[in-house]
Order: sequence, then C-alpha cells, then structure tokens
Amino acid sequence: MAGSSGLDTEALAAFAAVARSGSFSAAAQQLFLTQPAISKRIAKLEEQLNHRLLDRLGRDLRLTEAGQALLPRAEQILRELRELERNIRELSGEIVGTLRVATSHHVGLHHLPPILREFASAHSNVNLQFEFLDSEQAHEKVLSGDCELAFVTLAPRVQAPLFSEVIWDDPLDVVVARNHALSQLDQPGLEDLSHEAAILPDLNTYTGRLIKETFERAGYQIRINMATNYLETIKMMVSVGLGWSILPRTLIDSQMKVLPIQGLDISRRLGIVYHQKRSMSNAASAFLNTVHTMTR
Repeated sequence: MAGSSGLDTEALAAFAAVARSGSFSAAAQQLFLTQPAISKRIAKLEEQLNHRLLDRLGRDLRLTEAGQALLPRAEQILRELRELERNIRELSGEIVGTLRVATSHHVGLHHLPPILREFASAHSNVNLQFEFLDSEQAHEKVLSGDCELAFVTLAPRVQAPLFSEVIWDDPLDVVVARNHALSQLDQPGLEDLSHEAAILPDLNTYTGRLIKETFERAGYQIRINMATNYLETIKMMVSVGLGWSILPRTLIDSQMKVLPIQGLDISRRLGIVYHQKRSMSNAASAFLNTVHTMTR
C-alpha cells in the first residue's frame, strides 16, 4: 500500500473493478470484499485526488471526466505491480502465484478438463483464475494484459504482438434432427440449406465468419432463425428440430443426423494465444508444458 503522499493501490484496484463491472456488488465479489469496503476505498481515492470519479445515477454508474482519465493509468499501474511481484517471486524458480486464463466455453468444457486436473495436481500453489469469454474477447484480454493465456478458436490471422499455436483441429459438420425435412434428402446441398432455418453462432465470430464466407462464395444466403455463441444451446435446439446447424464433430450425438454436403469442408483451429512481448510467468510456462505433454 502506498503512503499518505501516494495513491493507495488497493483503492485503485477497487476503482478499476467498479469501473469495468459497472457495479459495486460485482466489484466486491471480484475482490472478495464487502460493498462498504469498496465504497470506502473509492471515497478515499476521490478525497486524495480532490475529484469525483464516479457519478451514481440511481442504479447506474458513470465515469466522470476525471474517472475516464484515471482508469487506463490505474489499470496500467496495477498490471505493472502484478508483474513486478511475479518477477520477484519467481527469481527462485518457484511455480506460484495467480495465473489468469481466458477460454471459450467449448474449449474450456470439452478440451481443457484433463489438462486442468493434471496441472492442478502438480502445481497446487498456483491460483488458476479462468474467464469464460467469446474467442474474440479472449484475444483482447491477452492483448491488454488482463489474461496471460487464452485457449480459444484462433483468429484466421493472429497479428503481433499476439502469438498463436494450434493445439486441436476441430472439424465441423452440418447437422439436423433425425425427423427434419433435410434429413430425408438423398444428396442435400448448400442451396437446400439456404431454404431452411439455421441456428448458428453469431456470424461476426470467427466460426460464424467461416460459415458465412462458405455460403457467400457459393452465392447463397443463410436464413438465420437464431444466433447464439453457446454451442450446447445450439445442439439442444437442433436436436428438437428447430433448424439445421454446423457443430464441432465432438458435440454430435445420436439425436442428430450429419448431412454430408458435397464440397463443404469446414474446420476450425483451436489453440493457445499469448503475448510475445510480455515475459511469461513460471506458472504459464508450466501450464503450456502440461498442454504440450498431454496433446502430443
């Protein structure tokens, strides 16, 4: 904690948590504090700076001009302090501390569990903190330094300073319920799919763009019935006959029928994203070693 002449880092952390979450209760939960403790820290920070940082408009919170100016600097200070603490603790070679990881729901639920079990068993002194996010958001979390690693659907082109490594190939298949009209066709094609309602990931996601570009190249539109990035939700809706979809082969079960579409071959790349210009913690290096050991 800083002295009386400097800014209190705990107060900065409270302010950043409230600013990003838009809620005192969410910030309190995130920092394992009470709401009064969060309020007290922010009040102290406002007193030190002699500026109001947040406007409380009923249930809504808005950053004041001073708050907007402080937030990016506060987050930078907090990141630098975390990195300094980690670097000092790791001089001994210990694998300790907090490892922040972002992951998509699909990768986190279907690919990471055995790796997590192995890592947690071998490195019990590491505090693993996971954020389940869309792949696009996870890339941004690594870029900003909020997460050290991301396990996600990889962007078609990952640009420096981010680096990506493919760990899993994820082939996708067109699926319908067994009683769906498309399941009765002998040789369904993209044109047949274009006439029927689809339940797909958001077409702005990496997976959605793959699907959209495939149809556009063939000159067909997609009739979107519903878009959601939760693949388990899509699976359920397809299985009860509400539309066709394109799902990872690993999710397909006996309630669905795979439609072999001539000329259609869609596959995603799943893997790791990290920042090339930031030194990697011992914990992150150990996690990557576990991933490589268990997937090769």
